[in-house]
Amino acid sequence: MASALGNIFRLGRAGIVLAQHGVSFVPKGMKAPLPLKLARWVTLPLQLVTWPFRIGKPKEQRVARALTSLGPSYIKLGQFLATRGDLIGLELQRDLAHLQDKLPPFSMAEARRAVEEALGGKLEDHFVSFGPPVAAASIAQVHKAEVIDKATGEKRTVAVKVLRPDVERRFKRDLDSYRFAAALIEKWYAPIRRLQPVAVVQNLEQTTTLEMDLRLEAAAISEIADNIVRDRELVDGRWRVPSVDWRRTAKRVLTIEWIDGTPISDHAKLRADGHDLNALGLTVLRTFLRHAMRDGFFHGDMHQGNLLVEADGTIAAVDFGIVGRLGLMERRFLAEILYGLISRDYRRAAQVHFDAGYVPPHHSVEVFAQAMRAIGEPIHGRTADEISMADLLGQLFAYTEVFDMKTRPELILLQKSMVIVEGVARGLDPRLNLWTAAEPVAKEWLDMNLGLPGRLREAGEGAELMGRVLADVPRFLSTLEATAQSVAHMSRDGWRLDDDTVDRLTRAGAKRRRGQTTALWIGAIALSVMALTLVLGN
Repeated sequence: MASALGNIFRLGRAGIVLAQHGVSFVPKGMKAPLPLKLARWVTLPLQLVTWPFRIGKPKEQRVARALTSLGPSYIKLGQFLATRGDLIGLELQRDLAHLQDKLPPFSMAEARRAVEEALGGKLEDHFVSFGPPVAAASIAQVHKAEVIDKATGEKRTVAVKVLRPDVERRFKRDLDSYRFAAALIEKWYAPIRRLQPVAVVQNLEQTTTLEMDLRLEAAAISEIADNIVRDRELVDGRWRVPSVDWRRTAKRVLTIEWIDGTPISDHAKLRADGHDLNALGLTVLRTFLRHAMRDGFFHGDMHQGNLLVEADGTIAAVDFGIVGRLGLMERRFLAEILYGLISRDYRRAAQVHFDAGYVPPHHSVEVFAQAMRAIGEPIHGRTADEISMADLLGQLFAYTEVFDMKTRPELILLQKSMVIVEGVARGLDPRLNLWTAAEPVAKEWLDMNLGLPGRLREAGEGAELMGRVLADVPRFLSTLEATAQSVAHMSRDGWRLDDDTVDRLTRAGAKRRRGQTTALWIGAIALSVMALTLVLGN
């Protein structure tokens, strides 16, 4: 009860801030409980009173401004929702595209304290110099520092990432509120259940939890570095990640090699330095696809600010706070979809949706293939600069409701990342043909995993699995015998619920429902008082 009230008050505060920025607390037409509808009407006067203060400010950025004012966890929520046009609508998605993960830095004194608590001793025990922050975001900020390399005795420049003070507690509290709101939405608004808002919040929670343990980011850099070793024989560009300074890395502090390079967004300087922008665009796209499909592990935030081009043309990726993983089924799904659309084999592209369980079996594969054809055919009639991955994903989203497709949380980050990577690659080469670039990567994966090498590997794995099954037969038979005895006892002695037990279960269920309804009404009344106070104060 107390937790529900706390969540409602926090959500109520967020609703008031949204109202002050001209955003409705509850979308019009949404089938919400009566208390939440009351909250919407109460905040309406607040929107009218604060209207003069919004004159001259871009209307399409009102949600982005509101979330920025609410703090770090709401910025992350907005960035996450910006990838879900199917969930929030295209208008809100465009609004959230303006959201920037930039906040004022915290003080040098707090940064010093964080480093000393994480690494032990004094700051000077670990760093020869430690400069002011060079970048600050919602979860952490980055400092440029120097260390003494023990092997050579020379100074080495490093980047030190430090978590914001108390950021874990703030995120935990706000994520609890998001989970509470998502559960209510699923309960009271049936049409949105297929989009699984609770699963979306759980995915956000997992992402941010991992992002706030900088040891995991260090491990991600190390794993991708190992995967890149296999890329050295490839001819479509060079790619690397910074080395990790494990001696100066802990849960709240990460130290890595400082990368000297030109931001990949600085096209003028790249041209002046003699770099081939078209080749760089191809490298970005193919590297991402190769890591996603071949390795099942990819950089989940590969925007322009996280890519630097070194003097020799190598692209260095930084900031691995967000990474994505794909299982074998998801990788096959991605490769099949890309190759199916490229080769115009829509039946095959449709079938993989059914094989993966993305489309319920009561639908027709042929009809879904027809929908895939409606998406794929226009691609083949356009020039390269007219084909957009973002548009393609938007069309796929449009069909999800028609075919009762549930949200797949494991694909959310992939979808977001593909749109970002497309933007970076197209910025370097506006005429980059995404399908021509993707075809060899998708075909390579399909040949290795569904061709002869893949079938030989599957045969070996099957033999190993059969060996484990045979080894477990005695234990399985023993468990089966014990279960049979239990069922026999239950059948002989009977199993029933007495009247008192049924009565207690009924009373407990009713009590929970009354508590939830009471919490909603108290939250609505409190929100009304808060909003009216602000209105009268203005």
